[in-house]
Amino acid sequence: MKYMSGNELREKFLQYFAQKGHLRLPSYSLIPDNDPSLLMIGAGMAPFKPFFTGKMKPPCTRITTSQRCVRTGDIENVGRTARHQTFFEMLGNFSFGDYFKEEVIPWAWDFLTKELELPADKLWVSIYPKDDEAYKIWTEKTSVNPKQIVRMDDNFWEIGTGPCGPDSEIYIDLGEDRGCGSPDCAPGCDCDRYLEIWNLVFTQYDHTESGDYEPLEKKNIDTGAGLERLASVIQGKPTNFETDLLYPIIEYACQVSNVEYNKDKQSNVSLKVIADHARSIAIMVMDGILPSNEGRGYVLRRILRRAVRHGRMLGIEKAFLADAIDVVAKIYEGVYPELAERKDYIKKIISIEEERFHLTLTQGIFLLNDEIEKLNADNKNVLDGQVGFKLYDTYGFPYELTEEILHENHLSLDKDSFDKAMQAQRERAREARHDTAKLDIPDLRDLNVENLKTDDNAKTAKVVCIWKNGELTDSLQDGDEAGIILDVTPFYAEGGGQVGDCGKFTSELGKLTITNTKKLPNGVIYHVAYVVEGSLNVGDTVNMQIDLAAKTASARNHTATHLLQAALKKIVGDHVNQAGSAVNTEHLRFDFSNFEPVTADQLAQVEQMVNAEILKALPVEINHMKQDEAKAKGAMALFGEKYGDVVRVVSVGDFSMELCGGSHVHNIGQIGLFKIISESGVAAGVRRIEAITSEKAYSYVNSQIQTLATVASLLKTDSADIAAKTQSVLDENKELKQEIHKMKDLQLKADAQELLLGLKKYDDINVIAGKANANNMDELRTMADNTCDKIENGVVILGAVNDDKVNLIVKVSDYAVKKGIHAGKIIKEAAQAVGGNGGGRPNMAQAGGKIPANLPDAFTKAVEALKTQLKM
Repeated sequence: MKYMSGNELREKFLQYFAQKGHLRLPSYSLIPDNDPSLLMIGAGMAPFKPFFTGKMKPPCTRITTSQRCVRTGDIENVGRTARHQTFFEMLGNFSFGDYFKEEVIPWAWDFLTKELELPADKLWVSIYPKDDEAYKIWTEKTSVNPKQIVRMDDNFWEIGTGPCGPDSEIYIDLGEDRGCGSPDCAPGCDCDRYLEIWNLVFTQYDHTESGDYEPLEKKNIDTGAGLERLASVIQGKPTNFETDLLYPIIEYACQVSNVEYNKDKQSNVSLKVIADHARSIAIMVMDGILPSNEGRGYVLRRILRRAVRHGRMLGIEKAFLADAIDVVAKIYEGVYPELAERKDYIKKIISIEEERFHLTLTQGIFLLNDEIEKLNADNKNVLDGQVGFKLYDTYGFPYELTEEILHENHLSLDKDSFDKAMQAQRERAREARHDTAKLDIPDLRDLNVENLKTDDNAKTAKVVCIWKNGELTDSLQDGDEAGIILDVTPFYAEGGGQVGDCGKFTSELGKLTITNTKKLPNGVIYHVAYVVEGSLNVGDTVNMQIDLAAKTASARNHTATHLLQAALKKIVGDHVNQAGSAVNTEHLRFDFSNFEPVTADQLAQVEQMVNAEILKALPVEINHMKQDEAKAKGAMALFGEKYGDVVRVVSVGDFSMELCGGSHVHNIGQIGLFKIISESGVAAGVRRIEAITSEKAYSYVNSQIQTLATVASLLKTDSADIAAKTQSVLDENKELKQEIHKMKDLQLKADAQELLLGLKKYDDINVIAGKANANNMDELRTMADNTCDKIENGVVILGAVNDDKVNLIVKVSDYAVKKGIHAGKIIKEAAQAVGGNGGGRPNMAQAGGKIPANLPDAFTKAVEALKTQLKM
């Protein structure tokens, strides 16, 4: 075998298939593009789903990638096995109706045995039992030993209905010392001897709704080889974790924990977990995922907190994950340049989240200890799974840590109940994702929709295709909602946070409202339409009318967003980068990286700077150039966006230059006025500014002026003096409140003195029972305290009526408590008389009621209860 680093191995693979005519594409983001069925990319083929189904035409029929992936289905096995990881890279070569088994099988064999120089006698192959075609190719076109080809029933790839087919896996025999010792040990065994390093999926059938497997006219190839697994073989390492793609992070974890690797089994697990999870969180944040309580953010938070927990298990009490990102960035130097570019930002996000989790751990341990005390008091030894799930879900407390602490206290967690609560949450999340599913796109493989035109000046167009409810149709009727593709369109599609154009279509037989315009994965524009009246057929000619008022308003806000970002970089700092945006006809929303609130003074400077630029009335220039040329000129690219070799550059003088495909005003003077209306935090390290422009900004400012004038009129002053007058009123109000408070205190004391006149004695207990002038329970409680302080061996029973509601309170001195008087039992009887209920401690209790007329009866019942307690 030829030793290679992980980065060299990746490059070797991609170069090999590029030489075989494959288009080499960079890894897609972990965030799926327009695929609500996926939370994150978890396989090399995931970004190419529309090409495999034939719904979309790929940019090339041969593609190769090294796709970054995250899977958390087996997260509990990470660190405990040699191969399980949450983050990994999938090397892949794909054919979309191009080559098939006869080409891909020899290529895979050639790459492994010649390019990587793996020993052929150690390689084993599995095939589907009925796939004689694959067996023939393996035996005739490669040097594999026929005795090392095994037929396995599960070598068939399918997910429900649709494209599917047999697959062929390649294993390497790592030796008997890695095996289970069973004489039946062979590829497919659960032990570590036979390591699967490549899977070739032959998509050749269409599994129909009726259950038939019909041959596909165009067959596809989907292959996947785990980079980390191949690296472990090439580098002669027993697990993925000892490769140069992971081991440097383990070394870092050993250093900060002062723990030696391979000395203790449990420590090894924790070190591996930290190594794997550090990679995952670094790449996830790099791709724009931020910690949150739902979706991808929840996955990130869970992985990060699991890493922190394992750090604590190693004895690491301080924050340590952020510095691990330096190691991750070093590993992927030159592979993911975004990781190095955004390293400081990633570290800051992780530092904030790690600090928060340390507080969560402290809070969670306090709450769990409280639950343990309850279990011990009730002589129980199993914690309700619902309680454990609340600790996990609401407070972010890892359930493994709950189990660990319970075990230390000779208790256990009801895991079945916990799992049921977890499953219920997953179903809710699944439903939420289903509810947000976008307009289903039908199978477009037989339609020539790849080379359709966009033309800003087009007025009429021909209907190429129509679909509704995910199915192609030839016509639409009144009330139908549908997707429509035209042979040419002037409508701009939704993208980069900007809403798509809306407007109207009219034909000889129908009128349609266009509610949005979007893009298919291959860039073709389609229109989301509603048939107002009449009908529409494929082949009809439509007159197109864009809602120019809405388009112009959206364009104003979009161009203003570019100016806002440029101003923020100049005023707040060059570290500011866009983290998301939403632009529509009403307002603009701009999310950006910053670790503290933007000050009022900075916001004022940003607003003034943007408006100063608007007053210059500079033209908005749009040019197309090579991406490298644009970046060399300083054009900003939006992180996470995909750009081709030729990009569209939107510039405003020397002030702003961005890569952008959206619609803009022709001259920034058309924006008119820019006004920031709010600044807030939306996530760790991410701030949000909302702003308005043009008529909306004018209306907003005018409304503020009118409000100011109204307030000035109420204060009987001029608008210019309103601040001073307001402060004067506030000072006066404060003084009056203090006077009222003093008067209330005097009144309460006087009322308490008056109540003393009604004092009665039962046995040696002094009792006062009567109505008090109190506006609320707080005042009533104060009066009870004042009255009780003035008598020895006392019991005070007071009631007050406010807004047809009754408040009751009973205060009992320490001496009376010792005599057997219980305030809670007294007030229970009193409350029932006024239609209420209540309770409390022996020395103080309070209650409410809703029958004020019965207040005298309440006092009678209270005194009777007291006398009963004194056995009178």
